[in-house]
Amino acid sequence: MNIVDIIAKKRDNRALTRLEIKYFIKSLVSHKIEDYHASTLLMAIYLNGMSHDEIVNLTKEMMKSGEIIDLSDIPGVKVDKHSTGGVGDKTSMVLAPLVASFGVKVAKVSGRGLGHTGGTLDKLESIPGMSINLTNAKFKELVRRNGIAIMGQTKELDPADKTLYALRDVTATVGSLPLITSSIMSKKLASGSDTILLDVKVGSGAFMKTLKDARELSNLLVSVGKACNKDTRAIITDMQEPLGYAVGNILEVKEAIDTLNNKGPKDFTELCLTCAAIMLTQAKVTDNLDKAKEMAEANLKNGKAFYKFKQWIASQGGDTYYLDHPDKFKKAKYVYDIKCKHVGYIKEIEALTIGEAAMHLGAGRLTIKDKIDPTAGIVLNKKVGDHVKFNDLLCKVYTNKENVNDILKTINKAFKILPVKVKTPKVIIDYIK
Repeated sequence: MNIVDIIAKKRDNRALTRLEIKYFIKSLVSHKIEDYHASTLLMAIYLNGMSHDEIVNLTKEMMKSGEIIDLSDIPGVKVDKHSTGGVGDKTSMVLAPLVASFGVKVAKVSGRGLGHTGGTLDKLESIPGMSINLTNAKFKELVRRNGIAIMGQTKELDPADKTLYALRDVTATVGSLPLITSSIMSKKLASGSDTILLDVKVGSGAFMKTLKDARELSNLLVSVGKACNKDTRAIITDMQEPLGYAVGNILEVKEAIDTLNNKGPKDFTELCLTCAAIMLTQAKVTDNLDKAKEMAEANLKNGKAFYKFKQWIASQGGDTYYLDHPDKFKKAKYVYDIKCKHVGYIKEIEALTIGEAAMHLGAGRLTIKDKIDPTAGIVLNKKVGDHVKFNDLLCKVYTNKENVNDILKTINKAFKILPVKVKTPKVIIDYIK
């Protein structure tokens, strides 16, 4: 067996066997093949696709390419959730403690932001003292003791994905559904949880631009998870406009705190409650989705979710003073108001435009080595469907950069206003199980 024969087979649109895929992944992580071999095979996969069995086998071999976190000795159902990325998506900061407030074990490995999409780790690290660099042993200890922990991906976890992801990024093969699916699911499976909930975003601020593509990816993710004997479900959610109001690290932490105190934006709260309800049914707390949602809403109102949030942050070194006094967080030097120049109803707030503007203000990174300004970002004052008058505040812009007039003009253009009434969009589009 050799890599050139495997490349030729996929080039000719023939299915690879489990042993051929295993050989490829083992050779990749042991550096027995060159990057150009792997890149060529990725392009062949991109052009010709993969069968379901091939995707399952690729996912399993990537999962087994490094350490697998074994949570089996921790009592109870261990749950996990993954988002495909969006603008203003601070869901994990609310969802994880909300679900954990019921005694369910939440064990999550998260990522950093890149481009216009934010990363959970960057948001958590904007809380002074908060550490996401945990060993597997410490991660398991916190899940066992507090029922919740979130950490960054270690070097030992799914090394095949790290190599392939970097190659996909420079070979124009990122958009392959088999490669997207194996990348997401191999990391989730290696993280050791019993159940997985996938939040697949669709719209201008998401990787999936059309509902058709989002449904195809969702169904593929769920079917691969089930083939690997995991309770895997997916929701498709709207990312035409930013989620909630806040975009930017400290700004999103503040909005998460508001939401955990039952004062969050309607769309974001709805998403968190829906996800929590699904995860509670996955954990067998109840088999009734409506009842689970009512239970989750109760724990936002009675303070149990916020208490669990503080316990979690403290256990990973975070200073909980800032959670009780969010006004004490560090602030950006410059604040600008974007005001409405028309009368009417907001038809669209382009999520991609807002996300990219926030990145250029300092809230995100163009390359993984770029440094993030945790104070930078944008806070919307209006949402799609809202009525606006001339000179109404559309959003506030926060940055430490000077000479941002071009960025401010771009943000203003992200708001599309019509003279006729516009329907408020639903945040939850579909549920797949």
